[in-house]
Amino acid sequence: MRLFLTPLMLLTAGPALAHPGHLGELGGHDHWIALGGIAIAGAIALWGIRKKAKDAQGAKVEEDTAEGDAEDATA
Repeated sequence: MRLFLTPLMLLTAGPALAHPGHLGELGGHDHWIALGGIAIAGAIALWGIRKKAKDAQGAKVEEDTAEGDAEDATA
């Protein structure tokens, strides 16, 4: 019986879903505080992505410049 129920239970399991508004209730605060925290975290994440993209673009420009200088030196 155990060999039958275990796969059945594993196949019927699903994730628990909740919206971020419940986070504020856990801390005893209003939903706005949780929303502000999520907004700040999102802004920090976007800032990091932009910084990483800018650094990658700067590295590509330096690489292209170095290749151009090498071609000029051999010509």
